[in-house]
Amino acid sequence: MELFSYFRSSASYRVRIALALKGLDYDYRAVQIAKNEQFDEPYTAVSASRLVPLLRDGNALLSQSLAIIEYLDETHPLPPLLPADALGRARVRALALDMACEVHPLNNLRVLRYLVQSLKVSEDDKNRWYRHWVETGLETVERQLALRPSTYCHGESPTLADCVLVPQVFNAQRFECRTEHLPNLMRVHEACMRLDAFYKTRPEACPDAF
Repeated sequence: MELFSYFRSSASYRVRIALALKGLDYDYRAVQIAKNEQFDEPYTAVSASRLVPLLRDGNALLSQSLAIIEYLDETHPLPPLLPADALGRARVRALALDMACEVHPLNNLRVLRYLVQSLKVSEDDKNRWYRHWVETGLETVERQLALRPSTYCHGESPTLADCVLVPQVFNAQRFECRTEHLPNLMRVHEACMRLDAFYKTRPEACPDAF
């Protein structure tokens, strides 16, 4: 397998965590999206979306981090990243989507660049935008976790939701978002970071980190 990744991409970080939890080996292919390498050959030849991550598994090319993680869970079922019961799977997917769909798209690099370069938003206003959507989005996750406290997002082993939560907290901390009002979320984050799969795949440990 090959993973096309950028060290600061939270979507790529999700997949790196899932691969590590599954114990799967892969070749790391850096795509420096900060330098717009996603728009250059040879990456455009394999990525229709021109985004990261992209996973090559044999002849198959897979995009979108949550779809990749569910593919890995179906093709390499142990350890499972989704619960065995339908309600549990729905809750884990909802938690993951609360972050991957309600928070992340408003704060990814494309959006931030558009705010600054096209809309001429100041750096301070851009950062306020970022912190507002991250903080309010993570507050939603906090309320969900408070309803059913457990070691991880759902139960006593990491799931798809944890693969999404940890990279989102990384971004929150990088942009100095408030997290002290999120005790359940941060407790889960700390539990995850005690596991090698989360710690050893963190952005600063990637081959392309700078």
